[in-house]
Amino acid sequence: MTSHTDLATLLGYWAGELDEAQEAAVEEHYLGCETCSARLAEVEAIASGVKGAFAAGRVGAILAPAFVERMRSHGVRLREYVVPRNGSVNCSVGPEDQMLLGRLQVPLEGAERIDVVVDYEGEHRLEDVPFDPATGEVILAPSVEFMRTLPAHREAVRVLAVGPGGERLLGEYTFNHRVHQ
Repeated sequence: MTSHTDLATLLGYWAGELDEAQEAAVEEHYLGCETCSARLAEVEAIASGVKGAFAAGRVGAILAPAFVERMRSHGVRLREYVVPRNGSVNCSVGPEDQMLLGRLQVPLEGAERIDVVVDYEGEHRLEDVPFDPATGEVILAPSVEFMRTLPAHREAVRVLAVGPGGERLLGEYTFNHRVHQ
């Protein structure tokens, strides 16, 4: 490589997503390039901070199934609730739980973009969330720390397909949260 490695390639290298030839080329370059070595160190520091925030339950997000499996393989204690389309679930978070997951079963075929609307003390819309139509699910991972502070409550979630013709409701989901005893 004669020029600096672009950020997308560094991210792919860090995530282990490059083929062997690409990986070897990146390693050969960054080992001799102070600028790219520093950028890779920044990527690693950010990733470590994000991973730590997730593991500590301080961050909420929409997650990919592969990320959930990676966290499980690293020993993260997950509490998961599978919620069928237009269904509900009784849920709580225990003191030993590191991540709380709501696995929403959603018919995603044909959807190009989806938004998730969470209704608890007002509506909060998450726009253009990542999803894989093949999985048939959207995985919500609210902040465990925040959920532990809440009293018993009901939270409604709607998943919407958004397109040029407007919005289409894909499913409604209800979480009946109780305080862990």
